[in-house]
Amino acid sequence: MNNKFKRFNLSKAIIPNSFTAFNALSGFFSIVFASNGDIKTAAILIFIAGIFDAIDGLMARLVGTSSRFGVELDSLSDIVSFGAAPAFLIYKSYFYQFDWGGIILSSAVLIFGAFRLARFNVQVEDLTQKQDFRGLPIPMSAITVALFTYSFYSPETKTITDPHSYFAIPLVILVSILMISNVKYSKLPSLYTKSIKERILVLASVILGLLIVFLTGGVALFYIFLSVVLFGIFKHTVLMFSGSDE
Repeated sequence: MNNKFKRFNLSKAIIPNSFTAFNALSGFFSIVFASNGDIKTAAILIFIAGIFDAIDGLMARLVGTSSRFGVELDSLSDIVSFGAAPAFLIYKSYFYQFDWGGIILSSAVLIFGAFRLARFNVQVEDLTQKQDFRGLPIPMSAITVALFTYSFYSPETKTITDPHSYFAIPLVILVSILMISNVKYSKLPSLYTKSIKERILVLASVILGLLIVFLTGGVALFYIFLSVVLFGIFKHTVLMFSGSDE
């Protein structure tokens, strides 16, 4: 028997797996809306998929279940919501102008995301004890691309506006390469194991962040995610030159 995962329990697993299914459904809806030209809604749906993805992990810990089935289902859902959906979104919002070049560039988000998930699946041991991620997590990559599109796409011109459009290609290349890199990214703050004081601090930060996002029409959220992406590179560079393996 594999001791790395608890025995699969359908009655317990149905709770987190339901949120995983909603994750996949949100990704599919994103593709549908993007194909109909509703780019903004498609981008929002990828963000919603990210929320479901975070909740399913929390639910798995709360009900005390983790299984190979859950890992595989989560990855299959992720490849839809955070691989195919953002790839199609960025293609429909901007890269369609570059014919086959645009198709290839868009597909990088999907292909490199698949490699990222495959590497995670063969390396994962205990999901409840995972302290950091090797390579940019695919949800972070997808949501960053989705927020970029949501913030700077113009329904009137049916493309990403200048000068932000100049950063579309570098952004896609950056997140794609980071997904298969050795750059480490920490887990997002969790309320599950923190003290009351730490929970209050995290909740206050979340509320403040949501207020800033509301006041800036969502643009600030893109810069927050971009800052996290870039900070990972900065931290990796500092540790590399300091000779630390942590």
